[in-house]
This record gives sequence, structure tokens and C-alpha cells, in this order.
Amino acid sequence: MAVPPVLGRLTTLGVTVLTGLLLVGTPAAVAADPPASSGVDAAALPAPARESLPLITDLTATTCPELPPLWVVAQVQAESGWDAGLHADTAGGAAGLYQFGQRAWIAAGGAAWPSDPPPADAPALSADAHLRVAVPWICANLRAVTAHLKAAKKTAAPLDAMLVCHIAGCGRVTGSRTGIPAAGQAGCAERCAQVIARYIHAVHVNLERFAAPVAPAAAPAPAPAPAATPAAWTGGSTGCRPPDPTRKDGCLTGAARHGLEAVAAAFGDWTDGPLIHSTGCWDAHAWNPGSDHSKGRACDFMVTRPGTFAAGAELDHGWTIAKWLRTNAGPLAVKYLIWQGRYWDPGTTDDAGSWGTRYTGGGVYDVRDATGGHYDHVHVSFRE
Repeated sequence: MAVPPVLGRLTTLGVTVLTGLLLVGTPAAVAADPPASSGVDAAALPAPARESLPLITDLTATTCPELPPLWVVAQVQAESGWDAGLHADTAGGAAGLYQFGQRAWIAAGGAAWPSDPPPADAPALSADAHLRVAVPWICANLRAVTAHLKAAKKTAAPLDAMLVCHIAGCGRVTGSRTGIPAAGQAGCAERCAQVIARYIHAVHVNLERFAAPVAPAAAPAPAPAPAATPAAWTGGSTGCRPPDPTRKDGCLTGAARHGLEAVAAAFGDWTDGPLIHSTGCWDAHAWNPGSDHSKGRACDFMVTRPGTFAAGAELDHGWTIAKWLRTNAGPLAVKYLIWQGRYWDPGTTDDAGSWGTRYTGGGVYDVRDATGGHYDHVHVSFRE
């Protein structure tokens, strides 16, 4: 089989350059709010992409939440048209969904091909096997260029720089002024710059083609009256003492009890109140022994029915509570907050144009779930 000549390939994925670039460091999170779902219109996908979507969604959610599934399906469409068996007819060519050369495939952790071109039963030509190797590699590229762009104060979007890394080598990112080379930058002549631009454009066309429809936004609810500034907690570390007003058993620290009472004073009843649907503080959390809930240092303020993604007025209520807690983190001894798939603590530098950093779930929680991703409740942990 011949590789489609529409875009061409400028490099065999720049393996040597990438290895050096990864030394820049891997950020814990990147900008952009996490979607409540994969963001993909499955009905618009080619059949092979639709079959692979559950695996893509799982791989990105568990190993690389900053890589949207939509970008995976869009880039693979530009690379191979979702023909998993696509490969060059001659040795040294590209193969599989992401059109890896053998050198890059091995660098990404794949097994060497028994022949070149690879035989039909090679893992590189299996959709599942290819994605399990390729997605972590693509993620490593994304994290490396994200760190570089931030450190060098370059203006390219990280996901676009990731595409440059794949089609032309990561040296084109590090050696260019913005992260996407113009002609004459990073050893990229005019044709090189044109190929890169066409590739990015092709992926963006696919993003629009495969994106799930966006529901019309609900009219925003009237803003509640500004909440009062709470009194500061000055009691120090008290240990976890019963009772916990949100349940019959359990206990709370002094700071947590103070914070719970401050929220109630600011926003009304914390059980079926005007902004808060229900509240839970102490919990054994046997599945996560390190949780602040089991120490009586945390509360969850549900703004909608548990297991439901907050929307409309309920979403506004959640943001009102979260932002109030952040504003008053000092007097309330707030340790950290989690809301809408985002994490914030007093030492956090917020992502550009956003709130906090991406919440990963710590390997314990499914960030795609309404409760696991904290889309139905605001979590607050207290320092004492």
C-alpha cells in the first residue's frame, strides 16, 4: 500500500530531537477546561474510528487528560484516514494509524517490525495495538512542547505545536519564533512551512467535522447577592471531633466545622438550600485512605443531583461557591478546592484564561464521571 501523498512527511518524527526536548520537563496540567464527555460526534466518524473511540477515551482520560479524544480522531484521519493497515510499499516508510516509521515506533515503545514494510499481522497495523503505543508518545510530545512554549513564552497553541512535532520534528517547535515555523525558521524552507500549515489546517478541518454539536447555552441565572467575608479561623489544629452536622456519625476538625458554618452563613442552608443541594463532610473513603474526608478536613457541596453534570443556574451556583471559597481561602484555612475538573490551591498559578489546573483524579477517580470529575459538587479541603 502507498502512503497518501496529499501532505507528505518532512521527518521520521524527529526521534533524536524529541528525546532532548523531553528534558524540558512535563507540566502537571495545561490550560483548557476538560469536557464532560469525549467531545466527539460518534455518528460523524468513519466506522473504524467509531470502534476505537472507547479505547481512545479511556487512554486519554487515564494517561493524558490534556489530550482531547477529538484531537486523536482528527489527527489520525489526517494521517491515515483511519486505515489501520496503511503502510508504504518500501522499506523505511510509514505505517499504521499515525503513520509511524519503524524508528519512531520503537522509540515509542513498540516492538521492532519482523520485516520492513511490516507484515499484515504486525502490531503497528492493528488499530488497538497502534493506539496503545502511539497515544502515550503523542502525549509525551504534547507535554514536552507545552513546557517549552511556556518557558520560552511562545504563542503557538500546544496542540498545534504537537502537530508540528509529529509531522516535522520537535526541533521545528524549539527552533521557531512562535512554535510553528515560518519559512526560513528552524531549518524550514518555504515548502516545509507550507506542508506544516496544510497539515495543521487538515487536522482543524477534521476537528470541526467530528466535533459533537454544542447545545445552546441556557440563560444565566440572576447573580446572588455578594456573600459576606467570613471571620478567620484562629483555633489551630484541633483534631477530628464529633459530631459532623452533615451526618450521624463521623467528626470534623475545628477548621472544617468553621468553614461549613461560614458557607451556611454565606449561602443559606447547606442541605437543600437556595444554592446547595446537599452537603457531605466526614466519610471513611475506604477506597482512598489518604482522603481528607476520612480525617474530617473536607466537605463536598453538591449543587445538583449527585451523578448529574451541573448546568444552567446550578452550574452558576457552583462557580459562586468555588470562587467565594477561593477568595476567602486565607481566613478559612483552605488547603485546596476541586470543581468542574479543575484543581486549585493557594500555591496554584492558574492556567491562562481559566481556573486552577486540570484535575487528574490522582489515579483514584474517573475524571470523566460527574462525581469523580467534581462536576456535580465543589470539594474543599482545609489545612487543619
